[in-house]
Amino acid sequence: MSFFSATRATSSRSPLASLCDRAASSPAPTGSGELGMAVLLRGTSAAAATTAAPSSALLATTFCRARGCGRLLPAAPRLQRAFAARASAQPLEVCAKESITVPGRLGDCPFTQRVLLTIEEKHLPYDLKLINLANKPDWLFEINPEGKVPIVKLEEKWIADSDVITQTLEEKYPEPPLATPPDKASVGSKIFSTFIGFLKSKDPSDGTEQALLDELTLFDSHLKDNGPFVNGGAISAADLSLGPKLYHMEIALGHYKNWSVPDSLSHVKQYMKSIFSMDSFAKTQALQEDVIAGWRPKVMG
Repeated sequence: MSFFSATRATSSRSPLASLCDRAASSPAPTGSGELGMAVLLRGTSAAAATTAAPSSALLATTFCRARGCGRLLPAAPRLQRAFAARASAQPLEVCAKESITVPGRLGDCPFTQRVLLTIEEKHLPYDLKLINLANKPDWLFEINPEGKVPIVKLEEKWIADSDVITQTLEEKYPEPPLATPPDKASVGSKIFSTFIGFLKSKDPSDGTEQALLDELTLFDSHLKDNGPFVNGGAISAADLSLGPKLYHMEIALGHYKNWSVPDSLSHVKQYMKSIFSMDSFAKTQALQEDVIAGWRPKVMG
């Protein structure tokens, strides 16, 4: 049984064209329901949303990303058919953290952005349900006893944990392929933990900055020999996982430490610029104010 409902405007045009049109229309206002949840209505018309039930006043809308709207997606007919079928399919339901600085906007979780990037890059339609984590609704614990996000409903089953979600999406929707080869899957995987260590550190001489620089230097060397992305010329799952973490690193360390990636690590800097400029990344990134606020407890604690 679904906890949400959404309506999609009907049209004589193709489902894919209609979804792309809705993604380009003007923003609609958002609201908060009695369950402590707001729903992001980014780039949709007001007619695209309805209340789920009189008692909850939940709003829902469908998001779709088509790389290069106005033309067929990839050139291969097989992929065209696959993406067209997805556009007309029931959208995935995605629960995510709501912004703590601007109600009705996506929050600052890098793991949620990883999931949304995967969905966007696979051209899947989805309904985004924003959760106020300071006032979690009871139904959230019914679908995930831990009360954590992100969670995604796929084939009537709620799936938690970004690792599990992205792997499941890759298995169910193998085109376009995003899997990173096993020998490269762990590239850059220690950057996030060393970033957190440096961010929390109050002792300039404790080695945490050098530990982060060491990991970034290793990553820079990998990109120099194998780039521009982790798996060469194509975006893969490793990039969709690492990109949001580097975004948080750049904002948080810039704000709290007045620190940035050294110019000597030119491949890392270009990598970050390339990832952050992706359409899918711009659509799913958190506000800088949320990233700063989200890391404040780590810094002040």
